[in-house]
Amino acid sequence: MSYNRRPPSTSSFGQMSRTERAAAVPPPPSAAFSKQGYSTMTAITENALDATWGMPRRRAKTEDEYFEDDEEVNTLEYIPAPGSPGYVPPKNESDDEEDPLDAYMAQVENQVKKDTSKGAKKGVRVDIDDADVEESYFKYMEENPKAGLKPDEDEIEVEYDSDGNPIAPKKKKTIDPLPPIDHATMNYVEFQKDFYQIHDEIANLTNDNVTELRQTLGVNVSGFAPPRPVTSFGHFNFDEQLLKAIRKYDFTQPTPIQAQAVPAILQGRDVIGIAKTGTGKTAAYVWPMVIHVASRVSNQTKKDESSEGKTEADISAQGPFALVLAPTRELSQQIYVEVKKFGKSYGFSTVCAYGGGSKWEQTKALEQGADIVVGTPGRIIDLVRCKAMDLAGVTYLVLDEADRMFDLGFEPQVRSICDHVRPDRQCLLFSATFKKKIENLARDVTKNPVRILYGDYVGEANSDIDQKVIVMLQTNKLPWLLANLVEFQSRGSVLVFVNQKVHAEELKNQLNLKEIDCLLLHGDCDQIERNRVISTFKKKECDILVATDVASRGLDIPHVRTVVNFDAPREISTYTHRIGRTGRAGMKGDAVTLVTSADKEIAGHLVKNLESVGQNVPSELFELACTSSWFKKQRFKKGNFSGSSNVGGAGLGYTGTGPKAIMPKMASEKKTGEPKPTEAKPAEPKVAKSGPGQDRLAAIKSAFRAQYETQFTTATAENAEMMANVVQPKKRKRSRWDD
Repeated sequence: MSYNRRPPSTSSFGQMSRTERAAAVPPPPSAAFSKQGYSTMTAITENALDATWGMPRRRAKTEDEYFEDDEEVNTLEYIPAPGSPGYVPPKNESDDEEDPLDAYMAQVENQVKKDTSKGAKKGVRVDIDDADVEESYFKYMEENPKAGLKPDEDEIEVEYDSDGNPIAPKKKKTIDPLPPIDHATMNYVEFQKDFYQIHDEIANLTNDNVTELRQTLGVNVSGFAPPRPVTSFGHFNFDEQLLKAIRKYDFTQPTPIQAQAVPAILQGRDVIGIAKTGTGKTAAYVWPMVIHVASRVSNQTKKDESSEGKTEADISAQGPFALVLAPTRELSQQIYVEVKKFGKSYGFSTVCAYGGGSKWEQTKALEQGADIVVGTPGRIIDLVRCKAMDLAGVTYLVLDEADRMFDLGFEPQVRSICDHVRPDRQCLLFSATFKKKIENLARDVTKNPVRILYGDYVGEANSDIDQKVIVMLQTNKLPWLLANLVEFQSRGSVLVFVNQKVHAEELKNQLNLKEIDCLLLHGDCDQIERNRVISTFKKKECDILVATDVASRGLDIPHVRTVVNFDAPREISTYTHRIGRTGRAGMKGDAVTLVTSADKEIAGHLVKNLESVGQNVPSELFELACTSSWFKKQRFKKGNFSGSSNVGGAGLGYTGTGPKAIMPKMASEKKTGEPKPTEAKPAEPKVAKSGPGQDRLAAIKSAFRAQYETQFTTATAENAEMMANVVQPKKRKRSRWDD
């Protein structure tokens, strides 16, 4: 409120009627303002009194009315006391009055009975259930200000390599192995293992004929009583259904690994098969698998027809009956296709379970019943944990490329799956390479296995592949590939391998800049993209595929004629599997590996691989391999190296009288009975060397030689007997009291 109140304007006052003018309070007099224009005390008082002007006013009370308000007015109703004339007794009055506490407790008990009968709510949170929805929401948002917001790209930590390219974050997903199981508490049904009937032609072979046949096939076999190899499909004694399917897919003659492995598997033996890539290892265990599962299915059908209900012993009679473990999704899908080929005529139900596929679809397929399951270890464990699959009925277990599973870190998972399968199952291990840690697994999961090796040594490359190794600078790789890519495409499809995902994407982008269409396959691609890439490559819609090692195993594409190792592999086993994508099923193929000076450790393995198949070793590759210490020591350990290294040479003071020089002499004495006279060799003239420090070095050599000749005694049988009879006194420890 402003004390400097101005009078109403004449215009508004002029608009009022005569009655309103009469009733209106006149404005304050002009004396309300001083000479200087400020409000006086009179104006302030009048303004304070006029503050309630226009509001309804209450009539002032008279003196009588004022004192009447102070008198107390009794508004209570009169209640006559008992015994008075107007007293009326209550209708339901009892002599003994009820205690108020008892009445309250009775009321509480009645309420408890009502709540119990209605089923009162338990564990009610009043602060949550009775809270207001909007209030709870604002309270939650106050406590969690970033709820529902996507993280900014700046907050995500991105690592970069030396070239400034972003590195994809590693997926940290660990799969716990299955818990141990007690097989003693399980009641397993019996099953048949041996289905092999030896053919008369094979039975009539002599031992010399069997040995000659194995040498012709190039197969080495070890183990207790291995079966004899065969030479045709008629010797397997397969039924007509399976033979019809084999002829349908253009199989004319069994490969060496099939000729030896199939009879052993049909006998029910555990088998360890090591063979070159593209030699038919998958078919070697798929054909006996079909015979094995057909027997289990027929036994189960007869049992279902004879008995109505199921007992606890029937759990192991349910499928799946065969389980195949593979390291990658691509390999599991390829094995699944091979199993479907030969199991289709028998009406088998086959399920492929791998990570990246729909788990719900795989679970539904297993619920409908599966006779054969092909999958990766991680997804098999997931399905067993969610009880969509039971391993109690598995009697045929296959581990394909088990060494690759161990490289991927699946050793605990593979071992736990093997432990969940019944102990008397038939177990098979197949791979193109076989490392030492796989031998420990084979020793644990197999019983009296037949070990079959096709090739000169483990990890040998296929001789049908023409291998070339070119040593060059890192910067010359891409120009070389662009210059030779047209020639490679004229022969067939081309598969280019690199070591890292980032390098694969870079190479694809560089090829696209040169207007060259190519496909990309690496571990970060989702399953839909992988299937699309592999399908496009198989249909020859695009004849160049850039891939990492995920494509090094399991891809069976016949029209691949050239494999280019743009980056040299880190291990020789990876090299064997990479180049094994070509030259399959007896066809020819080419493999080119580009090596730089940084690949000296793998260069020695490449030299040995080329020598094993009788192919040319470039001099540049051999020189690069010699820079590796392990290759130089292994190759020149006999002392035939003419370089500056002292590997295998004679040390200072060597006179030729050491153990290596004495052993041939003693061997000749044993044969003849008399020692042979030693021929005296003419002393070679010593050439005097000049230079600083030669006098001091010559003095040290002469002193060392004199000490060596006086103290060293050549070991002979007489000296040994004499030293044995001499009892040397024990030396007493020096005491602190001795002077």
